[in-house]
Amino acid sequence: MDEEPLAAWAARRESRRNALYRVVTLTPGPRAGAHVRPEAPRLVCRWNGYEWEAVAVAADLAETQRILYPDTAGTDPFAPRGREREGRPRAAAEDE
Repeated sequence: MDEEPLAAWAARRESRRNALYRVVTLTPGPRAGAHVRPEAPRLVCRWNGYEWEAVAVAADLAETQRILYPDTAGTDPFAPRGREREGRPRAAAEDE
């Protein structure tokens, strides 16, 4: 198996939790969820302990996700991990 060691995962998770980010869609009107206009440009802001400061401007939702989560870029979030199927194992007669 090519699993990530727990210590490496915990360090990566903690570093992400320490840096608080906010993404603002740069469109007129009220704020909406990221899925509403995935093609719209976005402003990525980081909390510095006192105020939100601009970090980057992204062209769309996909680029924003690459900025926020660089360690998972290019991976399929829906790919099966480990067991492909949940539930009880099938009997040999059902496999045929």
